[in-house]
Amino acid sequence: MGVRKDLKRAKRRSDLAARVHTELIREGGVVREVRTAALDSAPAPGTTADIPFVNAAEDPEAVVLRRKEAGVWRPVTAATFAREVTAAAKGLIAAGLEPGGRVALMSRTRYEWAVLDFAIWAAGGQTVPVYATSSAEQITWIVKDSGARFVITETEENSRTVRAACAALPESESEQPRLWELDAGAVLELARLGRDVTDEEAEKRRAALTPDSIATVCYTSGTTGRPKGCVLTHGNLHAEAASTVDLLHPIFKEVTGQVATTLLFLPLAHILGRVIQVACMLARIEVGHCPSIKPEELRPELRSFRPTFVVGVPYLFEKIHDTGRATAEKIGRGASFERADRIAVRFGEAYLDKFLDRGKGPSLGLYLAWALYDLLVYRRVRKEVGGRLRYAISGGSPLDRRLNLFFHAAGIIVYEGYGLTETTAAATIIPPLSPRPGTVGLPVPGTSVRIADDGEVLIKGPIVFGSYWNNPDATEQVLDGGWFASGDLGEFDEDGYLRITGRKKDILVTSGGKNVSPAVLEDRLRSRPPIGQCIVVGDNRPFVGAVITLEPDAVEHWLAVRKAPADTPMSEVIKDPRMLADVQKAVDYANEAVSRAESIRKFVVVEGEFTEDNGLLTPSLKIKRHAVARAYEQQIGALYES
Repeated sequence: MGVRKDLKRAKRRSDLAARVHTELIREGGVVREVRTAALDSAPAPGTTADIPFVNAAEDPEAVVLRRKEAGVWRPVTAATFAREVTAAAKGLIAAGLEPGGRVALMSRTRYEWAVLDFAIWAAGGQTVPVYATSSAEQITWIVKDSGARFVITETEENSRTVRAACAALPESESEQPRLWELDAGAVLELARLGRDVTDEEAEKRRAALTPDSIATVCYTSGTTGRPKGCVLTHGNLHAEAASTVDLLHPIFKEVTGQVATTLLFLPLAHILGRVIQVACMLARIEVGHCPSIKPEELRPELRSFRPTFVVGVPYLFEKIHDTGRATAEKIGRGASFERADRIAVRFGEAYLDKFLDRGKGPSLGLYLAWALYDLLVYRRVRKEVGGRLRYAISGGSPLDRRLNLFFHAAGIIVYEGYGLTETTAAATIIPPLSPRPGTVGLPVPGTSVRIADDGEVLIKGPIVFGSYWNNPDATEQVLDGGWFASGDLGEFDEDGYLRITGRKKDILVTSGGKNVSPAVLEDRLRSRPPIGQCIVVGDNRPFVGAVITLEPDAVEHWLAVRKAPADTPMSEVIKDPRMLADVQKAVDYANEAVSRAESIRKFVVVEGEFTEDNGLLTPSLKIKRHAVARAYEQQIGALYES
């Protein structure tokens, strides 16, 4: 009960609700636009590049990061971090980085990413993030389009890929990018290179930056077509980071009652992880880095770092929940977990009603049931993520409402948000004192969100980017009078909370003329074991179908529970009537959210997975729908043969 008591105490003490003013604009009795006024806190002087140096000047001994060395998380003070940033910035200046020059940074999430991102800015440059899994063809395009003259990679394999990519550049490109490699000591090499550059020269570069200076060119991961470079300024980054800190940090400090810490594991080439890192540096929240989001690699890092909050995607929370279920079943308590799941949803719903002054709250019997399952189940879930985790931010796609309520009952409050690279990450987020599971919240301070006549979500404010790099036609297509057309479909509830209902380009139209948004069905499907990934199909077809993969861990567990051989071929598993019955239960759950005409009538379970390696997922775990449709064209056709 600790997290909920602290949240109630925060509600009584905080003046945040009075400071955040939201205006609802109705048309025809329906909310069509929501505006949230900017908070009255004064912006920090200078630009994002100044953050490490302001921290070092104001509190040099404050621990701002933790770096894992020899299996131990060692503290990094503000003064130490600022020195490392300065040394790397000098090296870049000595190497010939001009003010406004671009540096491509290709690495997984690790400590050096933070050092180099701020160093590039401190040298007056612009960071071009590149996913560590990018192909040579993608790198060729990004380096050529951005004009990056310097590339920093993580591994020898990354370096080979970059060299192959640069070799493919046109012969007219007389100057090939200069390359450094983190695993080969890039940070130390830069420090040695910059020994003769004075502090004054580096400070002059940083002082020349303004909020309108370009900070980064972030290339979209590209579910279709060639990636576009989103131009984000220091002003964009600061507006997003400052709003996040002002809105959430005071409440989270109340909730945890301790120093806030987070373990970053989202790719820092993705804008969400990047902005959270900037926000944490701004608020002096301790940050650690983990290079993988794979559950088997992430779980031990969570247990050793023990964060008080994390930022993830629904996949993470689904896997934590599924691991809890599998663990319970292995020790013969599968039925207990199912009951705990149902109790959690009821308890979370009732408790939220009481917190929001909409109901009496859980009954005595429900409290007693919750207390029992807190001992048996919920505390094990908390232990799985380090034992200190009390809140989380989820983005990327909608989180199943029941799953959100489960975590709430388990003592972990999940705040959902919504945004894109073009909005510098979150454009909306759940207000910390007014949670509303099933929505993505209200506009962040200083932002307006509007629903267009065709249902498209439009966004306006200081977080919105100014242009695509070298692509005025694409810019003109999405920006009109300061409003950014997101390509997403959404709707507001009566209180102005946004709900995302799908992507415009993903809408299916059956041969009967029914418009179907696949996102709702797919999100609910993926939240239920044994489903791995899936796509909903049915465009120009008589009904809606689905292509479904199985989660390998769920299959392993499924076989163990049924005492079947662990090496049972997947070709047999996907045809097993018992497995198909379990998949049908997940399909039935998904269909509960839609009308009969929109429901999945038939499905096919296929071998394999949708992964980044096989080209079916983007680095940010979004499905490449057209690629999947091509890969499983035969199976999709078979759904409709009869």
